[in-house]
Amino acid sequence: MKRGTLLPLVLATVLLGAFTYGELTKDISKADAKGAANVMGLEFTNTELDSLMPALTEFRNAYIKNRDQQLDNGVYPALLFNPMPAGFRLPKGKQGRVTMRGVGDIKMPKDRNKLAFFSVRQLAELIKTKQISSVELTQFFMDRLKKYDDKVKCVINFTEELALAQAKKADEEIGKGNYKGLLHGIPYGIKDLFATKVSKTTWGAKPYKDQAFDYNATVVEKLERAGAILVAKMSVGALAMGDVWFGGMTRNPWDLETGSSGSSAGSAAAVSAGLLPFAIGTETLGSIVSPSTVCGTTGLRPTFGRVSRYGAMALTWSMDKVGPICRTAEDCAIVFDAIKGADGKDPTVVDAPFRYTSGFQPKSIKVGYLKSAFDKPYPFHDQDSVALRVFKKLGVELVPIELPEYPDITHILTAEAAAAFDDLTRSGKDDELTRQIKSAWPNLFRQARFVPAVEYIQANRLRTKLMQQMEEQVFKKVDAYIHPSWASSSLRITNFTGHPCVVVPNGFQENGKPTSITITGKLYDEGAILGLANAFQGASFFHRKHPDLEK
Repeated sequence: MKRGTLLPLVLATVLLGAFTYGELTKDISKADAKGAANVMGLEFTNTELDSLMPALTEFRNAYIKNRDQQLDNGVYPALLFNPMPAGFRLPKGKQGRVTMRGVGDIKMPKDRNKLAFFSVRQLAELIKTKQISSVELTQFFMDRLKKYDDKVKCVINFTEELALAQAKKADEEIGKGNYKGLLHGIPYGIKDLFATKVSKTTWGAKPYKDQAFDYNATVVEKLERAGAILVAKMSVGALAMGDVWFGGMTRNPWDLETGSSGSSAGSAAAVSAGLLPFAIGTETLGSIVSPSTVCGTTGLRPTFGRVSRYGAMALTWSMDKVGPICRTAEDCAIVFDAIKGADGKDPTVVDAPFRYTSGFQPKSIKVGYLKSAFDKPYPFHDQDSVALRVFKKLGVELVPIELPEYPDITHILTAEAAAAFDDLTRSGKDDELTRQIKSAWPNLFRQARFVPAVEYIQANRLRTKLMQQMEEQVFKKVDAYIHPSWASSSLRITNFTGHPCVVVPNGFQENGKPTSITITGKLYDEGAILGLANAFQGASFFHRKHPDLEK
């Protein structure tokens, strides 16, 4: 077995990185080093161990010294992930063009409760034509949130004073003829991972429940410039995992006995229940797709580096993505258009054109489908089969494709997450997190201390190969592909490669809960997958079904 010069560092990383709640004074023994090597699947002779020992103590001293320097969650590593494989070129042209067909003659319903399930486009028409004011609409959704939050548990903090002030300003601007666009005067909520000056930012975790920032996240600033109205900070599974936060479990509006999945738990649940027209979520490994599936909403996970994460909690710097959760694909396009683009604060964000039209022709692109995944028995199979028939009726010629094999590189996520919350582990405050099972963060953070630096780098090299394989084996053949939301390797693969996807409702299970199907597209080509999803929703009705919280 060949061993390079980095092996002492790897060994020290494993041996010395874990369970360091206080200053270490115990000498490192050869037995310690031998045991650590065994964890890594390596074996050293006694002579090799003798040579290693002095360096291990030096490494540990350096670690302890470095820990004296404060590293806030927002400090990113010097190594930045770039999803573009070799030879890939960004789409050229201006920032893009978003065109919408007329929404029709939208009238204020006699029963105002029906507003709860109007799309952003429909609500925007009511505001633009002054059939309802932003203040009235904001108060309507604020009242619904307050009425049903005890059942759904989707709000961590209300921003009522800010919301009413923003709504009043929106009405004044619109009254003067200064209409900013389709989000002007529209209420929304944001996952409580984003910094806001007017409210605490808890990250859904008890150790941070009193945390406050004196600035707004970029997404919050961009939505304010678009005229949107922030009404609440939505629940998030603690530190962006699941649907359990320090206030309890966020509920699925379709079945209040079960959770909404996560970690964009409150964002999806609120939109599903008609408590908000849209909300902002984040995804690292399924946190938009999964709650959107469970709650029956439409969610967009953009390309990595499309939306700034400045002011958002960092979980995994090379994987975190920000996107909208809405009622329709078209609403996702509207919100995405407002929040995309570089801000000079998140160095991973690039400017690339976004082109979307509601008149998108599905026949204009090549669409693949994961044949081997659809051929297997799995939950949602019947609903997915119906969805594929809808796409075919739209004129889509489905091309069978397969994805490259997924290498087991999930430890990239856990290693970065453990680094992001290193101080939580070392302080022992991870004991305050609500969930303490083996698969919860406290144990995962501890496990990740045993990921050697070399193995982390090797995993990222495999990731580079995976990115290249996706480009050559998939996206040189098709412009987008359709796949089961959960029953394939696509969700996992594309969260590591950075590709965008949109998840749409496509039916219901026997127990009445929603199902979904996912469309994944080329890097920076959200317009194509949103156009395809919009065409699907124009030919189906699943997104127009809603839960009844009065049952």
